[in-house]
Amino acid sequence: MQRSVLIFAAVLPVLPALAASPAAQTAAASPDAGAGRNLFAQHCVVCHVKTLVTAVRTYGPPLSGESLGGQAALLRAQISDGSANMPGFKYSLEPPQIDAIVAYLKTLPAPAPAPPTGPAPR
Repeated sequence: MQRSVLIFAAVLPVLPALAASPAAQTAAASPDAGAGRNLFAQHCVVCHVKTLVTAVRTYGPPLSGESLGGQAALLRAQISDGSANMPGFKYSLEPPQIDAIVAYLKTLPAPAPAPPTGPAPR
């Protein structure tokens, strides 16, 4: 019983991010975006989604259809080749899988701007 509660508690904060909007749910019904959602959950969530309530930040930026200017070719290249701060996935994911992740990312809305952290104006 305790083990299933811990697993549920670990997965619960991730669920809203994976089903961010009705548009994402509709688009995720397409085979590419649906497969991309699963691949995103397996390979990308750990760095790009705040999975713990107590976490201060994520390792990578939040991703959306507007990431890298919304250009699918740039998204594909970033996922494949990586960068100084991100591993490339060209050796662990097939090109159709990378395309599916890009299709899923295109369904995600841009993140809301962070609220100001300073004191409230008078």
